[in-house]
Amino acid sequence: MGPAATGDLATLIFTYGTLKRGFSNHGLLRDLIDSGDAAYLGDYQTAEKLPLVCGPYRVPFLLNLPGSGDRVWGEVYAVSARALARMDELEGTTRGHYERLPITLLRQGDGEEPMEVEAYYAHRSYAAELWKRSGEKGYSCYGEIESSGYIRRKDRPQHLSFLDQISLFIRHNPSEAISNH
Repeated sequence: MGPAATGDLATLIFTYGTLKRGFSNHGLLRDLIDSGDAAYLGDYQTAEKLPLVCGPYRVPFLLNLPGSGDRVWGEVYAVSARALARMDELEGTTRGHYERLPITLLRQGDGEEPMEVEAYYAHRSYAAELWKRSGEKGYSCYGEIESSGYIRRKDRPQHLSFLDQISLFIRHNPSEAISNH
């Protein structure tokens, strides 16, 4: 199913972390699907190698550092403008948490042409430092093992902004950043 088949669901978004089925933030997409503002299109893999790392609280980050890391697996959703606004809010695009940028994907098990969609990347202001902090090692998929220890937003220290939490993670031992509240 391509964009023409999805009507008002004009934007295609690649999800690689907590928005995927079975993960903590998928409820947002489930609600959007139920309201007709999103549709699942399938499992895809990045055409290029890109780093996928975990930051503070096991939050996943795709880094816009092509050629590093692995080809990353995830899911693609067609979303409406309303859904996109809700996803941008969740991902903190106006607060410098993530930035929505183009990405090229290949469909799992399919010989289709590469597909251009968008994904939420770690903001460029800290992406390179996050890659270094991760020992320049990433994942090809954010799965059960990689997400083990994930802490939901409501259960994180509320006196620190997420950017402060990322900064602490980059500069210190992750357990130190988590217990620093």
